[in-house]
Amino acid sequence: MPDDVKTRYGIAEWYGKDFTSLNASQREDFAKQALGETDAEPPRCPFQPTQPPCSKRGGVCSIQRYKEGENSRIGARLDSPVITCPRRFEESGLINKWLAETAGFPLDETEVASEVPFMRSTETEKPAGKIDMIVAHVAGESMTWHGLEIQAVYFSGTGMTSEFEALRDDNNDPPPYPTAVRRPDWRSSSAKRLMPQLEIKAPTLRRWGAKIAVAVDRPFFEAVGGASAQHSHDLNEGDIIWLVARLKRTPPGTWELIRDHWEVLTLEDSKMRLQAAETVSREHFEEALKSRFRPL
Repeated sequence: MPDDVKTRYGIAEWYGKDFTSLNASQREDFAKQALGETDAEPPRCPFQPTQPPCSKRGGVCSIQRYKEGENSRIGARLDSPVITCPRRFEESGLINKWLAETAGFPLDETEVASEVPFMRSTETEKPAGKIDMIVAHVAGESMTWHGLEIQAVYFSGTGMTSEFEALRDDNNDPPPYPTAVRRPDWRSSSAKRLMPQLEIKAPTLRRWGAKIAVAVDRPFFEAVGGASAQHSHDLNEGDIIWLVARLKRTPPGTWELIRDHWEVLTLEDSKMRLQAAETVSREHFEEALKSRFRPL
């Protein structure tokens, strides 16, 4: 993309709704909710099985890069949305069913459990670490299971308060262009958050005869190397099952979580991917540079 084309990350999905499909009044209501300026119950999360009220601060499910349009409004969408809330991966039970099928579990004999204690404090005996999900094949007294970690993406840059305030005060369409530079923080999401989890859990599950699966979205997976040239679907060839989903635009103006790619990697290969770093774009570098300048 030419250097003179200005782009920024903004909201892609907000409280379960496509951001660009919201009118100004809906955006104002959501902004007041995000800012804590209303006593109304948060909108219900459409992705969780029981659809409870959204518990994520700010309610942003995913973010997306936009071109700057006319009069400081958002323009065309670019690339795929980046999932920022782990609950977004729960749509239609897609990830759990995918792992069950990958493991060869009959769906009618598969059960799931969430946030299962995996570690405990040696001092208090209380849980000190959990596995996000367990997907198990249960047949009588026999049980075979695999763990599942879900990794959404953090973002770096200015907090969202200014964004919510701008959306609260705006009554025009299309929505205003993002107020500040924000971008996915692949490093914090991968090397600092996901890798330590895998280093702790994968070896133990390996000893127990189980695998650990990781659910991420396509932008995250591409940021850590993307699909292997000769990827394996043999569960015996690695420790970690990578389940890569993506958000697909649907005709009604919504986003649907779909399967994109899966492969099996060793813990060592996974760590090499997660430890890798990439150079930021010139645009992002110079935006950050401007905020750091000081007189000579």
